[in-house]
Amino acid sequence: MKRISSFLALVLMLGLFSCNKDETKTQSEQLAEDVSLIEQYLTNNDLVAEKKTSGLYYIIEKAGSGVHPNINSTVTVKYTGYFLDGTEFDSGTATFPLRNVVSGWQEGIPLFKKGGRGKLFIPSYMGYGTSGSGSVPANSVLAFDIYLISFQ
Repeated sequence: MKRISSFLALVLMLGLFSCNKDETKTQSEQLAEDVSLIEQYLTNNDLVAEKKTSGLYYIIEKAGSGVHPNINSTVTVKYTGYFLDGTEFDSGTATFPLRNVVSGWQEGIPLFKKGGRGKLFIPSYMGYGTSGSGSVPANSVLAFDIYLISFQ
């Protein structure tokens, strides 16, 4: 019996010491890592982006016309979402209330006007955070090609 207790204690200790250290990152540590990854991606691809204080990076390729949407707008967007390694995880055309999407889109989409095109680089906390979603793993930096078709 003592042997079984010792074995269980050893297994428990090994389990505790083998935990993934990524689970213990603070939001600011994860953001610093995400910003570093985004900046490296931009450098490697010869892209120049603007940075918001939130950590969101964006490139306006075509300004569009008129006014900007806001958090209360319902937008129609054509988009392609991909990871920084180039793997596409989603694409399509969708219409939705802006307040119902990830905070990276809530902050990024209003940077465009109707007909505007560009790119958003979203740190993980402004995307799906530590839980991920579907094919998007936890703590994933997201990149999107955006075309704002219309909004109301």
